Amino acid sequence: MNTRTAFTAAFIAVTLVTASGCAVTRGQETVGAYVDDTAITTAVKARMIDNKEVDGTSIRVETLNGTVMLSGFAKNMTEKTTAESLAWKVNGVKHVKNEITVRP
Repeated sequence: MNTRTAFTAAFIAVTLVTASGCAVTRGQETVGAYVDDTAITTAVKARMIDNKEVDGTSIRVETLNGTVMLSGFAKNMTEKTTAESLAWKVNGVKHVKNEITVRP
């Protein structure tokens, strides 16, 4: 009886996973695209942390379908443009939206 219950539970679980189409709720992005976007976000943040001209803790990075959105605050225009330049250098970036506000 326990084997039958386990088999039924496994069958239902597989059916639910298959029926969902493996979509992620964030804009119905596929799992593969979500993983790629997460890797892009991580790479952009790492470049900002490594760069001495950019305060990576003041800039937020979000990625959706290869489009990187930069937001937050920069001390000057050089920091803002450097952050955008660093984002463009990451593999897989299709577009960069630079919404960083310059605040002295």
